[in-house]
Amino acid sequence: MSDASLRRLTWALLALALLLVVPGPVLQVVLDYTGPADIPFAIGFVGGQVCAAGAGAVIASRHPRHAVGWIFLAMGVGLGLAIATGAYGDLGLETDYGPLPADEMGAWLASWLFIPVAFALPMLLLLLFPDGRFTSARWRLAGWVIVVTASVAAAATALAPGRLEGQVDILNPLGVGGGLGEAIELVEVVTTFLALPAFALAVAGLVARFRRSRGIERQQLKWFTYAATLVGVGFAGSLLTPGGWPADVLFLIGLLALCGLPIAAGVAILRHRLYDVDVVINRTLVYGVLSAALVGAYVGSVLLLQFALSPLTEESDLAIAGSTLAVAGLFRPLRARIQELVDRRFYRRRYDAARTLEGFGAHLRDEVELDALKAELRAVVADTMQPAHVSLWLREAPR
Repeated sequence: MSDASLRRLTWALLALALLLVVPGPVLQVVLDYTGPADIPFAIGFVGGQVCAAGAGAVIASRHPRHAVGWIFLAMGVGLGLAIATGAYGDLGLETDYGPLPADEMGAWLASWLFIPVAFALPMLLLLLFPDGRFTSARWRLAGWVIVVTASVAAAATALAPGRLEGQVDILNPLGVGGGLGEAIELVEVVTTFLALPAFALAVAGLVARFRRSRGIERQQLKWFTYAATLVGVGFAGSLLTPGGWPADVLFLIGLLALCGLPIAAGVAILRHRLYDVDVVINRTLVYGVLSAALVGAYVGSVLLLQFALSPLTEESDLAIAGSTLAVAGLFRPLRARIQELVDRRFYRRRYDAARTLEGFGAHLRDEVELDALKAELRAVVADTMQPAHVSLWLREAPR
């Protein structure tokens, strides 16, 4: 297929993904809506589908032979199709609008489509990013292991006897009975246990590529790894945190980061403002630690002041007001301290350069010998900027 035909296919798949938004995530949210708290999550799910398809279309239109763009497009279309068929099944089987034609088949499709879309494609993405190729024959074999495992798992889920995945009272219309059905159930259990090792294998592939990377490829991997880390922190934190708003906030962070993952990949592959990632990571580390420290200080000070001043604050907001003022006063010095710690730990070269320039500024105030000053200036520039050559030109004062 020619590049022009591939580009036309790209935009056709993007249009299909956008058309699936209404019968997919939107309809599913309407069916499961419980209150205003569901709205951010609805935006996250819709955004994930649209961002994946949109970023995939942009990448594939610029680089028609690049595998990463097609993976994102497949994720966007597949996610929309899986949610749309599941919503159609729920509409026909669990509401007063049913029964609907082929509603059981819709629920059946949704029961196994999520396996390749939500597991196989993301794991392949980890192995193929950013150039669309495996790093070696060994990792190509790992990719085939993931594809085969996901395909077997999807087939086993599609043919397993008993109730459909995610349904309470609906039997699998294509479930296989007898001894073959028992074997399929066993395969389904085995592939479920293999899901975590397969994901760990894909992550190991990304880590191995990052350790070998240099220059532009390393900056590309930084963008992708930054977004993927936010996804992992959000989802893992929501699982490890007891229920309530903290878990919901962390899950929402993971969901929004998941929407940003294809955008970060697009920025990396198209190399748009590629080297800004160091600034983004630095600010995230600083303000993430700062926010956690301020929240901890605020909660701790409120509890401490309420305990210490309990006779005076039983019916007043004195403890809250005092804690707010204390946290506001801590903001600037704490941010500066955290910035210094982050630079020292993760950006050592920048930290050393800043210290060198600071020392040169102090020395400059006391230096009066021009030759010594020129030598000192050349040394500082060479140490901080590390250019290939340093020369200094001074204009002579007019006579």
